[in-house]
Amino acid sequence: MRILAQSGAGPGIGRGILRFAVATALMLAGILAAFGLAPNTTLEPVSTERIVRDLAAPAIYVPASSDGYWREEQVRRGDTLGSMLARLGVDDPAAQSFLRTGSGASLLRALKPGRSLRALADGEGHLLALRAQAASEEVLDVSRVKADEPAFVARTEAPVATVDLVLRSNLIRNSLFEAADAVGVPDAVTSQLAGIFGADIDFHHDIRSGDRFTVLYESRRIDGVAEGSGRIVAAEFVNNGVAYHAFLWRTPDGSDGYYDETGRSLHRAFLRSPLGFTRVTSGFSLARFHPFLQAWHAHKGVDFAAPTGTPVHAAGKGIVTVAGQQTGYGNVVMLQHGAKYTTVYAHLSGFAPGLRAGKRVSQGEVIGYVGQTGWATGPHLHYEFRVDNVQMNPLTVALPEGEPVPPEERPSYLAMMTPLSEELSLGRGIVLAGGE
Repeated sequence: MRILAQSGAGPGIGRGILRFAVATALMLAGILAAFGLAPNTTLEPVSTERIVRDLAAPAIYVPASSDGYWREEQVRRGDTLGSMLARLGVDDPAAQSFLRTGSGASLLRALKPGRSLRALADGEGHLLALRAQAASEEVLDVSRVKADEPAFVARTEAPVATVDLVLRSNLIRNSLFEAADAVGVPDAVTSQLAGIFGADIDFHHDIRSGDRFTVLYESRRIDGVAEGSGRIVAAEFVNNGVAYHAFLWRTPDGSDGYYDETGRSLHRAFLRSPLGFTRVTSGFSLARFHPFLQAWHAHKGVDFAAPTGTPVHAAGKGIVTVAGQQTGYGNVVMLQHGAKYTTVYAHLSGFAPGLRAGKRVSQGEVIGYVGQTGWATGPHLHYEFRVDNVQMNPLTVALPEGEPVPPEERPSYLAMMTPLSEELSLGRGIVLAGGE
């Protein structure tokens, strides 16, 4: 048997045809070996034909030098207009003069580090066009009137703002923030994720290696430049083998909330912790050796370690009943939440501006700052959760739930949720394929 490689083609094509021909020959040989040949059988000679074909070379567009190229740079701390233009390949005294004194000069002077500056220059460094996004989010457009004249025109316009959805997923090996950083999830989104599932998952104690998350969130772009993240639209968190889901849905009264696949509200009347990520230095106990009093006492609250000045948030909406000093508590805030619930925040270094008895606060609002006042040996927050004036363990007490999706709204909720759930399954599949 003869194997012919196509002539007249490139070496890559010839090798591809050769590999295909060899593979075909081996396959045929395998078939013959599998089925066998009768004795004294002769094979008819295989006819071959040589084919030569000319292939047209691909067309490659080479722009004229006068067309120039767009280049983009970010403003750095300490940059001047000259240093930015130099990095952009612009060597044009007339352009520099216009940009320093023309109608858009004030916007260029207000550019902050991290903002983008794009320039179109020809092969000789002459500026043909420039585009910059100012701190006010206005977009400055500068263009040369004629290619052979040192005249420019500048105009400002509203930026084109778009919101994209970004899907990210990862396995947790050490910490949630580390796993989120590894796949490019902004810290603000990670904090949202912990807040959404905070009523079902104790992010201080329950996170373990092998947990995983998938999150679909908004990413805002202005004039094509990323300008920060928005809300989480859908999320899945698998903790100790149990999957929790959240979907953003707008209620009939116009408010937004997160609900699971059954329509149960994930909102709780209270946050599980009034601080961000931190560690518990002393838990709820009926017998604890008090480090300040040097004696055994009940500790009917939870101590969270945090640096002095860390913001403390109201665990739920309520009314301030105390904002002042009490001997052991030091600077303390007490909030009343309806007739049944009370929360206490002690050892504060200070209070939020304007906080006073009788003021109404919302859930998550900053009410004070971590300190070391009263009977405290180090900076921390002492937090109590009282039900009918009886102290309960804030980390384990059952928190009241929000209202579920109304029955009459279930069809529209499911119609919204289904495609989001399918998006989450894509991210889940990628992580499972690559991580397990």
